[in-house]
Amino acid sequence: MRLGLMAVPVAFFALFFAYPVAAIVGRGLKVDGVWQFGRIGEVLTRPDIRDVLWFTSWQALASTALTLLIALPGAYVFARFDFPGKQLLRAVVTVPFVLPTVVVGTAFLALLGRGGFLDELWGVRLDTTVWAILLAHVFFNYAVVVRTVGGLWAQLDPRQEEAARVLGAGRFAAWRRVTLPALAPAVAAAALMVFLFTFTSFGVVQILGGPGFSTLEVEIYRQTAQLLALPTAAVLTLVQFAAVGAILAVHAWTVRRRETALKLVDPAQTARRPRGAGQWTLLCGVLLTVLLLILLPLGVLVERSLNTDGSHGFDFYRALASVDAGGGTFLVAPLEAIWNSLQYALVATVIALVVGGLAAAALTRRAGRLVRGFDALLMLPLGVSAVTVGFGFLITLDKPPLDLRTSWILVPLAQALVGVPFVVRTMLPVLRAVDGRLREAAAVLGASPLRAWREVELPLVRRALLVAAGFAFAVSLGEFGATVFIARPDRPTLPVAVARLLGRAGELNYGQAMALSTILMVVCAVSLLLLERIRTDRSGEF
Repeated sequence: MRLGLMAVPVAFFALFFAYPVAAIVGRGLKVDGVWQFGRIGEVLTRPDIRDVLWFTSWQALASTALTLLIALPGAYVFARFDFPGKQLLRAVVTVPFVLPTVVVGTAFLALLGRGGFLDELWGVRLDTTVWAILLAHVFFNYAVVVRTVGGLWAQLDPRQEEAARVLGAGRFAAWRRVTLPALAPAVAAAALMVFLFTFTSFGVVQILGGPGFSTLEVEIYRQTAQLLALPTAAVLTLVQFAAVGAILAVHAWTVRRRETALKLVDPAQTARRPRGAGQWTLLCGVLLTVLLLILLPLGVLVERSLNTDGSHGFDFYRALASVDAGGGTFLVAPLEAIWNSLQYALVATVIALVVGGLAAAALTRRAGRLVRGFDALLMLPLGVSAVTVGFGFLITLDKPPLDLRTSWILVPLAQALVGVPFVVRTMLPVLRAVDGRLREAAAVLGASPLRAWREVELPLVRRALLVAAGFAFAVSLGEFGATVFIARPDRPTLPVAVARLLGRAGELNYGQAMALSTILMVVCAVSLLLLERIRTDRSGEF
């Protein structure tokens, strides 16, 4: 039964993930059918590549440390305090996580770039500096820490810490000796996820970093799309693959440790209104952080989309309906990118639900290394180069019976690869919570496995299924790394359209990029707010 459920996900990942990636690596490291592993040493000893590896590593470490420093107070506030608008604010801080990286880069460009908000106000520009990249990474990953750490923090019994204080420990000593050890696995898991996302950063660095900064993912794109240097791109892909595999292995270990934390209680029992000047100051500080770090960049993005020659109006939005407004950037009106993206994302969501749902069902009952390896396989698309996958699609899916180079289905397939991990992570805890005796009772009464699923399990997991669909839709809508290679010129997606507009000079192109980014932001935010209304699991996992 388990192997039957795993068949479709394994076939999907083998054909649309492993095969394209292996083909890229093979083309780069094979000469006349012979592997040239010496190229690995040649590439990794180049000074420019060493600089890329060094920058990729240290900026990911710096981004992770800065995110933890800024977000951990927010995790505590959401876990322990009860205040008006808390649920709405929880949704607001999660919006950046589901935003496409292109929109994040565009928002910070409007805030920190030439002619941006800070430039006009104080003459300060931070674009093409590492500070813009670090701040954008904190903006993007703030919710990862708040929801992963805060979700566990809210379920830790505060009486454990109170007992330590009764026995003579000070407030900080009680927290350090009781609460911190219980939180450590969640903090480690959150830190590893932030490191993973920043280590593989593409859209943010591409837009904000300029020519002076390049992560592995950006360099793979440059070597593949601009220089056609497949050997170098293949080596960098292998390096990134090895690094991501190590990160995911450590992350899986921290997740298993987190399951053995202190006894958990209902989060509703641990939250209370702030008391005393210190707690109110902490709450106000977190609210100010959310205002400056999250709401300000998004607000500036909206303002720039409406700002035309010092006045405000909808000129840039109206220009999106014209083919000529893009200055030859598109074969169709930029506005069509909205409809294209919605169609692609809907198809990708269906694919992700089918593949991810079957995978989650196969993982429901814990088993040995085979299943744990299968679980890790499902997470790999989050960290392996999307650029490599996209380019791999072009060079592998070009022969019958899978000649899909001119087919629109390529885009949803690439987007679904990113959506499947979110479906699995959302569905798996709920499926594991379903009492197996219900299935057995249905089978005893003569129900087939399909009918038992439809009439017993589906009603219990319907909400989780809707949440999974929402996350898959949001991340599919914003996929950029692979889509930039395979989206047809007459059917661009929103992220690709934004990137193309930003790559061309002129106020009109810049304004249209801001307008499209605002539309994409609104669609993602509305999707997330709807998810918050139906979501019942507050454990903090995405």
